Amino acid sequence: MSGLRGITLPSWNTDDYDNPQAGTYLRQIAATGAKWVTFTPTWYQDTVTDSAMRTTKETATDGSLRNIIRLAHDAGLKTMVKPHVDLTKGGDRATIKPTDRNTWFTAYEGFITHYAQLAAESGVEQFSVGTELAGTSPDGEHWSKVIAAIRGRYQGPLTYAANYDEYQKISFWKDLDVIGIDAYWPLAQEATSDPARLRQAWQPIADELAAFSERQQRKILFTEAGYVSQHGSTTAPYSWTVSETADNAEQAAAYEALLSFFDGKPWWAGVCWWMWDDWPDKGETPKNLAYTPHGKPAEEVLRKWWVARGT
Repeated sequence: MSGLRGITLPSWNTDDYDNPQAGTYLRQIAATGAKWVTFTPTWYQDTVTDSAMRTTKETATDGSLRNIIRLAHDAGLKTMVKPHVDLTKGGDRATIKPTDRNTWFTAYEGFITHYAQLAAESGVEQFSVGTELAGTSPDGEHWSKVIAAIRGRYQGPLTYAANYDEYQKISFWKDLDVIGIDAYWPLAQEATSDPARLRQAWQPIADELAAFSERQQRKILFTEAGYVSQHGSTTAPYSWTVSETADNAEQAAAYEALLSFFDGKPWWAGVCWWMWDDWPDKGETPKNLAYTPHGKPAEEVLRKWWVARGT
């Protein structure tokens, strides 16, 4: 199995990464054959037009982030830190369009370089300069300045996690080391658990990605990819609430299709799945309907590709 093999362990509250379950989750992630884990410290703004972002009670503390990075390394996993900016009342971060763009980017640079410094001090192996900020990402001049500031603090490889409908609009890929895409393309018009149908759906998407990779002279990493274990998940992989009907077979088929289709593609840098378990008593989505593959057939698909096939 070629490429980065990763799983995201997000945080939703200030103390998640200090949770006693953290070490167990990391060992479970490693047992799938994953070699990488991604962490997502998150700051918030109230409205899409605000000029700054801030920590809240849902932001992982710096101490907890350092702690889980250390635990991940102890578990034999490499780490990526992928900071997020979200909205306090929910909504899509892609819609953030600050009224005062200069002030917002100054605030954003402070936010992201804080984590770049922490990543450098903690031996983090890869860093994402942003995630799905489509309302600001066309502004290449501001982003290039932010990326230069990050490089002043962090010397490892950099990516940006563009949404699947955003990546072609970004002008600053030349400033980064790898193209990151959150790969939530719809693959079907109706529910299916047929990996062959799903592989066929990937073909035209992959043709575009291969050409884009060649133009940019950068490999493409799926900084996120995932499917809820719900009937119809392949019709809207970005949705947490496709249906109320559990469907482990559709989730597993989607995992199989992605891994079997992209394995060995020379321009593909791998995948970091969204996501492992919610923290105990914190999950808003019941586990049998959630993105996690843990304890489901999709986990066995991971083991087949990542453990049985070796490095």
